[in-house]
Amino acid sequence: MRIPFIAGNWKMFKTVQDAVLFTKELRSIVKDVTNVEIVVAPPFTAIHAVAEAARNTNIGVSAQDLYWEREGAFTGEISAGMIKEAGASYTIIGHSERRRLFGETDAMVNRKTSAAFQNGLTPIVCVGETLEERETDQTLAVLDRQLKDGLDGLTAEQVAELVVAYEPVWAIGTGRNATPEQAQEVHALIRARIGVRDARIAAATRILYGGSVKASNAAELFAMPDVDGGLIGGASLKAEEFVAILAAARPH
Repeated sequence: MRIPFIAGNWKMFKTVQDAVLFTKELRSIVKDVTNVEIVVAPPFTAIHAVAEAARNTNIGVSAQDLYWEREGAFTGEISAGMIKEAGASYTIIGHSERRRLFGETDAMVNRKTSAAFQNGLTPIVCVGETLEERETDQTLAVLDRQLKDGLDGLTAEQVAELVVAYEPVWAIGTGRNATPEQAQEVHALIRARIGVRDARIAAATRILYGGSVKASNAAELFAMPDVDGGLIGGASLKAEEFVAILAAARPH
């Protein structure tokens, strides 16, 4: 039984003060939730403060990215060890904005994923196609490449432990979103591709949907058999909306 997983990606929003206030509000609301894994991903500057505010609660903390080297002359980068020390247990890797705006490649995703595991972080690895790729029937080929190259060299146990987030790039921040049936189709394909490696591992891997998830459409998306939760962007910035999405993910 895969436990639903809801992660809020705050992107470049919330000062440290804002992040702590939000976390304190959230922890009081969700303190009795036991059947959904809850994670928030603040900016690097707020990871430590949010981790302190979430200490001994059911809220996990994620970074939004990392660099694969342990240390060195890499101005502006943050290592997995630094993230772990700050209090995070997870890190998002390969988000479409990192790929599109900062030129992140599948090879870089692979190195970051390996570095995360080496430092005891659980990677949330993002995959997904652009609108042009979908309209030219390249969705499957794109996902195949991203999964093959991004997860290359990982053990079966590591694949079972990581979280995959499917982000149709055409549905991020656009107000558009995949229909529940479209999401299910792609999630089933992703699970099948992982299953080529190991069917048991594929059955255990949690696959999230990320693409304009809101309280109004969350229940329909999460009702799909291969959609195990969501990587939530803008809707995770307001506690009321985020909690409504959490409620939609809870098994009934």
